Parts: sequence; C-alpha cells; structure tokens
Amino acid sequence: MKPVLELNQEVIPTYGTVPDQQNLHTPEWVDFDDKPDSLFFKDGQRRIDFVLVYEDEGKKMSHKRSDRKKQKRKRQVYESNLINNGLQLEATRSVLDEKLIFVKVHAPWEVLCTYAEVMHIKLPLQHNDLKTRDSAFNWFSRLFRVDENIIKPEQEFFTAPFQKEHLSNFYIQDKDTFFNPATRSRIVHFILSRVEYATKNNVKKFGINKLLDTGIYKAAFPLHDSSFRHLSMDPNSPSERYLLYREWAHPKNIFKLQPLDFISQEVCDPNIGGNIIMCPQCDKVCTYWNLTITCESSKKLCIFDSYGTLVFAVFMGIWVTFFLEFWKRRQAELEYEWDTVEYLEQEEQVRPEYEARCTHVVMNEITQILLIIASVVGIIVYRLSVFLVFSAKLSQHISGTEAIRKYLTPQTATSVTASIISFVVIMILNIIYEKVAIVITDFELPRTQTDYENSLTTKMFLFQFVNYYSSCFYIAFFKGKFVGHPGSPVYWLGKYRNEECDPGGCLLELTTQLAIIVGGKAIWNNIQEVLLPLVKNLIRRYSAAARSEKVVPRWEHDYQLQPIGKLGLFYEYLEMVIQFGFVTLFVASFPLAPLLALINNMLEIRLDAWKLTTQFRRVVPQKAQDIGAWQPILQGIAILAVVTNAMIIAFTSDMIPRLVYYWSFSVPPYGSHSSPTMKGYINSTLSVFNISDFKNASKPFSPRYRDLRYPPGHQHQYEHNIYYWHVIAAKLAFIIVMEHVIYFVKFIISYIIPDVSQKTKSKVKREKYLTQKLLHENNLKGVTKNMGKIAEKIIRGADSTFRPKDE
Repeated sequence: MKPVLELNQEVIPTYGTVPDQQNLHTPEWVDFDDKPDSLFFKDGQRRIDFVLVYEDEGKKMSHKRSDRKKQKRKRQVYESNLINNGLQLEATRSVLDEKLIFVKVHAPWEVLCTYAEVMHIKLPLQHNDLKTRDSAFNWFSRLFRVDENIIKPEQEFFTAPFQKEHLSNFYIQDKDTFFNPATRSRIVHFILSRVEYATKNNVKKFGINKLLDTGIYKAAFPLHDSSFRHLSMDPNSPSERYLLYREWAHPKNIFKLQPLDFISQEVCDPNIGGNIIMCPQCDKVCTYWNLTITCESSKKLCIFDSYGTLVFAVFMGIWVTFFLEFWKRRQAELEYEWDTVEYLEQEEQVRPEYEARCTHVVMNEITQILLIIASVVGIIVYRLSVFLVFSAKLSQHISGTEAIRKYLTPQTATSVTASIISFVVIMILNIIYEKVAIVITDFELPRTQTDYENSLTTKMFLFQFVNYYSSCFYIAFFKGKFVGHPGSPVYWLGKYRNEECDPGGCLLELTTQLAIIVGGKAIWNNIQEVLLPLVKNLIRRYSAAARSEKVVPRWEHDYQLQPIGKLGLFYEYLEMVIQFGFVTLFVASFPLAPLLALINNMLEIRLDAWKLTTQFRRVVPQKAQDIGAWQPILQGIAILAVVTNAMIIAFTSDMIPRLVYYWSFSVPPYGSHSSPTMKGYINSTLSVFNISDFKNASKPFSPRYRDLRYPPGHQHQYEHNIYYWHVIAAKLAFIIVMEHVIYFVKFIISYIIPDVSQKTKSKVKREKYLTQKLLHENNLKGVTKNMGKIAEKIIRGADSTFRPKDE
C-alpha cells in the first residue's frame, strides 16, 4: 500500500500510467468461502466497494485469438493501474459459470481520504445541537411516516468539505463507518472512470464505461447489502435492502411517506333536434344527417363543459404555484440534508469524456424537426381520410343495431382510432427522439455531468413536448376553426376537406385524446419498467438455477439483476414532467387528470421502489444540488398552463357562446325573450345554407351547419354575423381577464412564500459558523502559535548576538 503523499503525486494528476508487461500488478486470486451474504474480502476485514465482471479471455469462443489477446492486455493494464492508484483487488471465479470472473474492489482508508478531499465531499463535524420546535401537525404527519423502530432516523450532523490536514476536527468514531457505503462506492466509481488502460496515437484511453461498451468487462456495480426476501446472515450487514423492500416497496405502505434519508337538452329533444337536418361533413360520400345523433355525445360533454370546470381550471392554475413554491422549500431542506447547499461549479468533477476531448459525427437537427412535423401532418391526413370511410360505410355495417349506432358515430370512430394510432406513433417516435437527443448532446461534449444532464433534459423535453402535446393542441385550437362553410369549404393539400368538430364542439374529442394518451402511457411505462426487467431476471435466474444448486455469493446474485442504465433516474423525471404537463396544460378539458395522476403516482412510487430493491443492481450515487433544468421547465409549464386553459375554455368549449347568448342574444334587441334564457340557443348557433347554391343541386333545400353566419338572401350572406363578433370579443376579454387575475395571484403567492424555511436557514448558518471555527480559526491559531515560536527564537538569537561577552 502506498502512502498518502505518494497518492497525492501519482493518483490525482495522471490517474495512472500504462506500465510494461513485466511490471503489471494482478489481483489476489481466492476461492469462494461459502458465505453467501458476505460483503467483505475473504479475510473478512476489507469491505467490497465495487465489483467488476469479465469473461475469461481464454474461454471465449466468439472472438479471434488476436482480439482476445488485445482485450486481455487492456484489462490487465487497467487492473494494474487500479492497484497503482491504491485500490485493492481480489478475484474469484464464478460458482455458476466458469467463464465469468468477479473482481472485487476495496478502497483503503488512505485512498478514501485522498479522494474525499479531491471531490469536496462533505463529512460530519459534530452533532446538530440546534433545538427544534415540534409542529402542531406532528401527530398527524406521524401517521404517514415509516416505523422508526424498524428504520431508525439518521442522526443529524453539521458537515464540512473533508480536509486531511484537519482530520482530528471531524467526527470519527470508527474509520470503517466514517465513509458510508454510498460514499465509498461513489469514490471508487470516480477512480474507475478515470484510470487509463491504453494509449493509441498519443491519445489516452481510460474509464470503466468504455471498457463496458467494448465488452472487455460485462458489468460494474456496487453490491446490495442483503437479499430483499430476508435479513442477512452476516452480522456486519445492516440489511438495508430488506428494510427498504419491507417499508418502502411493499404495497401495504402505499400511504406512507418515502424514507428519503434511507432513499344540453335541446339536441336530444325530438321536436327540436329531430327536425334539424345538418349539412354533409365531407364531399360526395357523406349524406345529410339528423342533429339528434349527437345526443349522447352532448350529454357527455355537459360533464366537462360546465362552470365547475372554469372554477377548477382557476384553482389548478393557483395550485401549481403552491406546488412549485413548496417544492422549492422541500428542495432547500434536501440540499442541506444531502450536503449540496453550496455545491459550487468548481467542486463538480469534469466528465471523463470531456477530459478525453472526444470527437463525434454531427447530426442534422432540421431532419428531426421535419420528422416531428411530418408525423403530426400524417395524423391529420389520416383523420380526414378515415372520416370519409366511416361516414360512408359505418352506418351500413351497423344498421341493424340501434344501440350501437347511437354511440358509434363517424366522429366518435374517427376520434378513437386516430387517438390510438397517434399514441402508437408517439411511442415509436419516443425511441427515435431519445437516440437523437443523446447523440446531439454527446457531440456538444458538456464539461460536467450536471451540464450534460441539463443539456440532454432541454433537448429531450422539447422533442417530447411536440411529440405528446401536438395532437392535443391541434384538436383544441385548430380543428374545426378553419373549415369555411358549405359551398366554399377549406381543403388541406388541395385534396382533403378540413375536418369539422362535432356539433357539440371538439372538447369531448380532446378529452378522448387525453384519456387514451395518458392511460396508454401509464400502462406502457409500467410494462416497460416492471414486466420487462422481471421477465429478463426470471429467465437469467432459471437458466442459472438449471446449471447448479450450489451456494451463490452476493456478487453473483447481484450480477443476475438488471443494470440501472447510464442515465439513471432521468427517465423517471421525464415521465413525471410529461404527466405534469397533461395535468396542468389541459385540465379544463380533462378534470379527472389530476385524480388519475395521483393514483398513478402512488402506485408508481411503490413500483419503482420494488423495481430498485428487487430487479436492479445497486445504483452508483451521484451528487447534484437540485433537479437542474427540470425546475425552469416546470415553471414554464405552469405559466403556459394558464394560457392554454383560458384558451380551451374560450375557444374549444361552448361556455362563452352560451354566456353571450344568455345575457345578450336571448333578450331584446337581438332576442325575443323577456328575460335571459337558454331556450333557442342551439338554433342560434346553427346557420342556414340553401343547397341551390351547390353546383348541380337537385331540389331546393335548407340544411343547417355549425357556424355563426348570415342566412342566404341577406346582403352579407354567408359572412359572419353580429353574434360571432360579440362572441369573439367576449372570448378575448375572458382570456385577458382570467390570465391576468391568475398571474397576479401567482405573483403574490411566490412573493409571500420564501424559498428556504427559517429552520433550514438556521442550520446552514450554524454549519458555516462551525466550519469557520473548527477548521479555519484553529488553523490560524496554529499558524500564530508557530509564528510566535519562530519570533521568540529570532529575538533570542539577536540577544545572544549583541550581548557583550564576559571577560
């Protein structure tokens, strides 16, 4: 083992060198000691901080002999450099597969201290001595906490960045437990990511990630401390995995907090709607139809298109502000508890890829944007085409079943099938956009992991935003808005007649689209996140059990699990933010979305906990100050949600036209009723068309269509009437008033609620004071004391020089 000073000179600047063949250091080879729950080397003293797995090159049959030699040489150099950097290695052949070799990695005390200082890791100084006042709601919140007799709460410490020269000032009771397992694995992974294994054309190649990508190593992971099914037989193991599975992942604790320290009537009236004949909604194949066929959809629409939806939309606009403000306070508490309060940029280590100055092929982003636009246009063209088919064929095939005809209208069939196809296209494009975003971000070569994740987050969210929400925005704000009128319709691409809304409006169709996408997304994500790793693990487990019934060590059990992936929890954040968008952006059209999201998230927490504790290898911890680019994205969605919900209520629902009719056009001078009423509303929203204005018209006939236009014979026939302009003015006024009121309330709430609680501020101030007192002032006293001794020696020397000699 090399001394600390030598580590400082060799480890930090170079991260190892490529030695000659005769100078290679090799791991210690030992046999498995039949202790399946052991977390230590064979001597029982040195803890296993990381495990590397490779396939014995001598027994590989899939590569050329020369390639196997090169891979073996790179691996041997890498392992030798790990030993040169102070790590200790122990190799054991697999019990189940003789081809596999498990290399266990241990970081001794000197290495941990050296890299803790390099990585600016905060470690305990002393116990938290601040007195806390119990809240009046503690008795209530205690009902939702985990059982403290099973998972004991962690002790609170004031912490400071570790410095070896001030080692005596840190709270060290036991060197073996001073660095917890998460910190130890984080330090070892930092070393593994930076140790060299080859030099080619004066370019250094290094890092465990490249060795994994090239197949030299098959896996690299820290160990779980026990089985999730039972307590560990090793008395030195705390069995945290078992406790997490019992108290975090188990469905019985679904209401418990997470142990974070530990992890219309007129339409249906036969005398009114039954006598109204509507114009065909497409050319040639579509026929005239009776307004009463939309009776059922109009009844469903009344559930969402009501004044209660307006109140709920305003409430959600304000609730989002409370949610984000209280999240800031919670985030500040977690920053303190997880020692990232003053996580400065210079404290974060640069990415190995940045250090290597890699070059990549440039991708054309314009191609990907065109792909998004093409997918949206494709869905619109599909809707227009399929509506023609359903209009011509649907009534023929279901003519004998009146109950089905009542519900399965051409509009409904088109809406449902288009929503399903849109969902499938979204899932396919997700895979493409993910690859594109990663390639573009890799090309940018961000300096730190935080910069990398923020850049990837922005690109991925922009792709997903267009992918998920474009069809909803089309239905809400574009469909049925630019259709012209009978005799002068608007065509897409000169061929497809623009799609019209149902006479009840497009709100129900938007609700259908949201329900299919939100529900389908939740089901698909659970299949992808839960069933796939479960099936993969079952296959690997049964194939391994078929070969042997021997006692298997902990590292082999963990090797059979699935890797967590390079992006870690990135996809969990993305899933939640996309869901947040559906809940807030379109809540006026789908008020059930928040309830469904709450149920989904309660289940999602336990499913993710089950997945992480049972199906995946242990995660390598990484330090981050906050949620990064996700915070401004959430704030942007909250601001946009106010506008979208105001526009949905104004332009997609019939609330504003109903209000304008009730207060202005049902009474004189425009109406004939003596008091405000909704009688005659449907008739006022349907304009008249004379089919004699069609080319080749067979006989005079006056069907209706949904629009606010003057009737034939008027001097401004088929132009928008006065009712239309009143409605437009009311809609614009409503949008301006609603958004300004909500934005004003949001501003007041943001100003009143502080981002950091007073309790957290007191802890941060106390920690800064202790850090200054214990580390800096003590050091200054030592320097002053030494300077005093030096000054005293100088004075004594001067006295002896100028003192007269005795005769």
